[in-house]
Amino acid sequence: MLLFAYFILYFLLVFVLRSVLLWKKTGINPFTFKKTDNAHDYNGKVFTFITALELIVVSIFAFKNEWYEYLLPFWYLDNPTFLKIGWVFLLFSLILVWFSQSQMSSSWRIGIDENNKTELVTKGVFSISRNPIFLGIMITNIGLFLVIPNAFTLLIISLSTISVNTQIRLEEEFLKREFGNEYKEYTKKVRRWF
Repeated sequence: MLLFAYFILYFLLVFVLRSVLLWKKTGINPFTFKKTDNAHDYNGKVFTFITALELIVVSIFAFKNEWYEYLLPFWYLDNPTFLKIGWVFLLFSLILVWFSQSQMSSSWRIGIDENNKTELVTKGVFSISRNPIFLGIMITNIGLFLVIPNAFTLLIISLSTISVNTQIRLEEEFLKREFGNEYKEYTKKVRRWF
């Protein structure tokens, strides 16, 4: 039940509340994925699928424990040490994502915003990692796997790794076009992950 509450809080804080705050401040909807079939929008569909899968897996764990065996648990990884490490990852990732979004301020978006000019954020946590929000998302997925190690949480890590790396490359191409030499200089100083 605690894991379910954490994920509801996570999604409410980093997606819903953050989106509402940005919309109230700027009048801009931060959700930029559309219904086309280009690479960016297709990746948005993959993100949505991963999110739904996470919520289904966590809901089964929380409310339908008798179904949990169908998630193919890795019982040999189910131990108190991994559980504690997993919770540390989950809590750290929530703090990292929230803090990174706060530092992006009005430039934060879910996806690539071709219509509204933003600033290139390079200070704070962005001086250590070019993608701290994506890093936080990946840490969340690893934490989830450590808390409930099973085939589906491993699948979530696998799909997220592909999807996040695809999104990063799409965003990098956009940022090169948008900010030119300023972005190129930034990439020389700060690594993609950390």
